[in-house]
This record gives sequence, structure tokens and C-alpha cells, in this order.
Amino acid sequence: MNREQKRMMQRQGQVGADGAAPSRRTSPQDVQRRRSQRTKPSQFFREIREEMRQVAWPTRPEVINYTTIVLFVLVFMTLLIFGLGYGFSKFVTFLFQK
Repeated sequence: MNREQKRMMQRQGQVGADGAAPSRRTSPQDVQRRRSQRTKPSQFFREIREEMRQVAWPTRPEVINYTTIVLFVLVFMTLLIFGLGYGFSKFVTFLFQK
């Protein structure tokens, strides 16, 4: 483990300042501290709205183009699988006939 990893683990609370793993027992103070750090539902939804504003949404022509491509590939693959299944079934029945 290099210094950079050790510092990151210390910031995340995975190791103590001396590099040893912290004890796994949680004290009541730790539980209270974690409960007080929880986000409220209003803050949670506010942050969701802010994140959704940063999403690069596709334009209408892009959506139409992608939908057309998906539908074309869907029809093509359906016909291909149907054709192969039908062809193989006819071939196998031809093999097992007298």
C-alpha cells in the first residue's frame, strides 16, 4: 500500500492515523453521529433535481433516429431467428423422413 492509498483510506475512515484498521464495534456516539449526518428527503430530492439538470438529454431527432434503428434491428433479428428455426426444422424433418 503506498502513501496515496493510505491517505485515501484514512479519509474514508477505513484505517486509523497509525495505519491500523479501526475496531469494528460501533459506539452509541458513532450511531448518533451517523444518524445526524443523514440527508433529509427534501435535500435528497433537491440534489436529484440538480443532478438531472446536468444530464445530457438526447434531442428529438436523435431519439427518433435511435428508435428507428432499434426497431429495424428488432425486426431483422426476429426474421433471422424465425427463418433459421423454420429452415432447420424443415431440414431435420427432411433428414428423418424415409
